[in-house]
Amino acid sequence: RIHVMAGRVPLGTDRAAVAGEMETTFIENLRYAADLLSQEDMIGLLEPINNRITDPRYYLNTPHQAAAILEKVGRPNLKLQLDLFHCQIMDGNLSRNLETYFPLIGHIQIAQVPGRHEPDSPGELNFPYIFELLESLGYAGYVGCEYAPKGDTLEGLGWLRSYWESRGLQHGGTSKAAK
Repeated sequence: RIHVMAGRVPLGTDRAAVAGEMETTFIENLRYAADLLSQEDMIGLLEPINNRITDPRYYLNTPHQAAAILEKVGRPNLKLQLDLFHCQIMDGNLSRNLETYFPLIGHIQIAQVPGRHEPDSPGELNFPYIFELLESLGYAGYVGCEYAPKGDTLEGLGWLRSYWESRGLQHGGTSKAAK
């Protein structure tokens, strides 16, 4: 799997004025990339990145926009990389977005909103609920942690150990009963 970047609106350009041309170019480029990726049995991932905080000029901003582009491209080896941090900032409504776009999702990324720290840091998102929702939907892929740890890396993974323990699992996600 590889993240295929959408590019940025040119400096000094009105987003609305170039949106059509940018979409056409992006779709053509995605078809070309998807065809190359399919030769290597690879999946291309499109990640909407919020333009409110992270990158005001990034072209692809919402899962709705990404889904529409994926439909227009029409290649089965292109999927949605849904970063819940960006999705929450742009749209909220994470449960509905996960349910709606689940068939398109090829990868999930997480970070707490608004600080972009560990999932157990103070913020807007209820990660135990989100993880249970992903499980109920049948998500079997990886969940990438794209956050800035408040401390060192091992400390920053304490949330995962706590989550596993709350689910009756040991380090590594294996069942205590299985051991």
